[in-house]
Amino acid sequence: MSKKIYAYIGTYTQPIRFGTGQILNGKGNGIYRFLFNPETGMLVQDGEVTEAINPSYLTMDKSGRFLYAVNELKEYQGQASGSVSAYRVDPETHTLTLLNTQPTGGTDPCHVIVNPQNTHVFVSNFMSGSVCVFPIAEDGSLGQKSCFIQHSGSSVNPARQSSPHAHSLIFDEQGQRAFVPDLGIDKLMIYRTDFVGGKLLTNEVPFFKTQPGAGPRHCVFGGNYRYCYLINELDSSISVLAYNSSDGSFRELQKIPTVPEGSACDNTCADVHISPDGRFLYGSNRGHNSIIAYAVDQKSGQLSYVDITPSGGEIPRNFTIDPTGSYALVCNQDSDNIVAFRINKETGRLSKVSETAVPTPVCIKTYWL
Repeated sequence: MSKKIYAYIGTYTQPIRFGTGQILNGKGNGIYRFLFNPETGMLVQDGEVTEAINPSYLTMDKSGRFLYAVNELKEYQGQASGSVSAYRVDPETHTLTLLNTQPTGGTDPCHVIVNPQNTHVFVSNFMSGSVCVFPIAEDGSLGQKSCFIQHSGSSVNPARQSSPHAHSLIFDEQGQRAFVPDLGIDKLMIYRTDFVGGKLLTNEVPFFKTQPGAGPRHCVFGGNYRYCYLINELDSSISVLAYNSSDGSFRELQKIPTVPEGSACDNTCADVHISPDGRFLYGSNRGHNSIIAYAVDQKSGQLSYVDITPSGGEIPRNFTIDPTGSYALVCNQDSDNIVAFRINKETGRLSKVSETAVPTPVCIKTYWL
């Protein structure tokens, strides 16, 4: 059987109150599965929707046999907690079968990732500001959490930063360290990893401190892991950081805006990705409703402006670059659509090629299967 590109899309299915106080009425039914055509840039729905409650972020393990989804909830089984669910991916039909669900110990889990060694799942709880770790069993199900870390502190924005808000987690090249942007305390937390015990351990340099009120949200490594690009939700910026692999520390090289100077809209950033060839970086703007594109200097790691493109909808959240590196697929949460943009691999500019209706889409992941 020849491989095809499948897209799994997470949606909001219930009303949810964000950190801003806004209540969004989720209209989705769970996790949607689409086939993606890399020749045309078109998405075509493939099979039934997998029912799930607020599966707002997804990831697949390295084998492609299991998919994990957070359930962004403030209460689970009568406790102040969200949950994370494990699914088996059928090798022939690519449908999902629920294996089990575990409580995350914190509220509104918003991000999930599998470690490079494919042994543990890591979840970030946004509203309560914590991170937790779950061992992966042989059948892909999740054991009880092996580690739980509660962040503490606050920062200068009383409406958004009165408490910690862990937003995501990534690893360095070898998985020796994990990094957690926390919007509420203006810190990129740094941990050493223990994949035998399933632990996150305090690093000798425990965090990188952003500018007050920046609100770090997501980050991605580039330049063979020499540089880290941190998108800041609250002040609509990207921080370019030099990474010291010997002690896990960061040094800021550049801070650059994600919206044009003088933009009157109320904007917050969401996601950030680098093209597979490492030449271009993209970030999503909610409010300005656009995707910013920057060229990446291959020597210095610094960014230079390329273009800014309307997202084709309202409130672009997560987006992804497909496995061929030819398209950016953007989830427009409030306009119920996913827009595919062809990437010009010479200039980095985006051009819209297709639009697909999906109710309150917030996460899209694409895989060769």
